[in-house]
Amino acid sequence: MTDLLQDDEYDRRFAGVAKIYGDDSFHHYENSHVMVIGIGGVGSWAVEALARTGIGELTLVDMDVVAASNINRQLPAMTATLGCEKIEIMAERCRSINPRIKINLIDDYLTPENVKEILSGNPDIILDCIDDVKAKFALMLHCRFNKVPLIVSGGAGGKLDPLKIRVADLSRTEQDPMLAKLRAQLRAKGICKKPKEKFGITCVYSIDNPFSSADVCASAGLRCGGYGSAVVVTSSFAMVAVSEVLKKLDSKRLKA
Repeated sequence: MTDLLQDDEYDRRFAGVAKIYGDDSFHHYENSHVMVIGIGGVGSWAVEALARTGIGELTLVDMDVVAASNINRQLPAMTATLGCEKIEIMAERCRSINPRIKINLIDDYLTPENVKEILSGNPDIILDCIDDVKAKFALMLHCRFNKVPLIVSGGAGGKLDPLKIRVADLSRTEQDPMLAKLRAQLRAKGICKKPKEKFGITCVYSIDNPFSSADVCASAGLRCGGYGSAVVVTSSFAMVAVSEVLKKLDSKRLKA
């Protein structure tokens, strides 16, 4: 711990966390390192929740800057931050919440080529909030073969009802084409080929049917692409995902 905050002020900031999760869990969170990959509609809210829960070290991975189209759903997106790097804005927020937090910034996109380098910091757990299938696949492979705990966010676009968010192993997800494609790719690699066999990859997803307005469908023809996104859903995805991260950290503590 540093002297950036007096102990009594620090204790007041996080007393609620220690009370609800218990002192042992909170102290474990303080000494945990969580990596969040993708600081967008899900990832930005997840970073905030992790910081407010007292996680001691965060690594944020993204190369994107704030655009006007982000304002409807992404935490760092405001008029004053247009054109600014998302990871920088979120780092500043995290330090304001907890001046004792350690923040590592990786100004890059995760790709199959750099996944090993990006994950070289040895986080205790990774939260995947990216929407690129190739990158997600590379991340899943790396984490599975290197036994790195991983929580994966499925697609939140086109979803309207946050009460339809679910958590399951990748082998059990529904109504998520991206996760279904990743499942098929892993099985094609010979991983968990039996339908009932679990991958050991926890996913947050929604059973809601994707919604697109009549105007969007009319402009897109039969393709009906360009789903919108609702902040009540993207932020809820994040909160469910962070809850799963905390459960994994607690499980690791109890096994130690």
